[in-house]
Amino acid sequence: MTQETANAYPSASTAVLLVDPYNDFLSEGGKYWPMAQKVAEEVQLLDHLRAVVAAARKAGIRIFFVPHRRWQLGDYEGFRHPTHTQLRTAKRQGFAKGTWGGTFHDDFQIQPGDILIKEHWNSSGFANTDLDYMLKQFAIERIVVIGMIANTCVECTGRFGTELGYHVTLVRDATAAYSREAMDAAHAINGPSFAHAILTTDELVAAFGHA
Repeated sequence: MTQETANAYPSASTAVLLVDPYNDFLSEGGKYWPMAQKVAEEVQLLDHLRAVVAAARKAGIRIFFVPHRRWQLGDYEGFRHPTHTQLRTAKRQGFAKGTWGGTFHDDFQIQPGDILIKEHWNSSGFANTDLDYMLKQFAIERIVVIGMIANTCVECTGRFGTELGYHVTLVRDATAAYSREAMDAAHAINGPSFAHAILTTDELVAAFGHA
């Protein structure tokens, strides 16, 4: 870890964006867990998510929960331009509201001081939500994006954050995808084009220790 990295995350102006910590993604029995399980277990996703969140809380860094739209009856019907992902979500009833799959994993529950952002309809946690507004209200300048999935919602939220002027950090092993190729695309090919830092969990936790 460089000195620059060690000093990069002041607690007052840094936030962790925890994207889509739903049971459907993160838990045995979740609708999307079988697709993500291999990569998630390879990178020790759950352990690393726990470590980042715990380190952030210890350092006084605020956690923003950035959830995907929870499917409800009628979603996407009549849309002029639904994406293939949205149509698949409707077919699977992904993160269905009022179901176990559509609730947050037991280890990632909202605590006092956390911020719950409005649900995003597609991939970006910023588009059509209050994320940018709420970050500005808390004078956040640096965002660390973790959660699911590396090459879709995590990447898109990070890209959008860069466009809005935030300092963006990705964490290689605090996210997962449906294939190793998708992970490599997110971090080795696409990530360097917009992210200001791409770290491991150990590197980030050490940096938070300097906050």
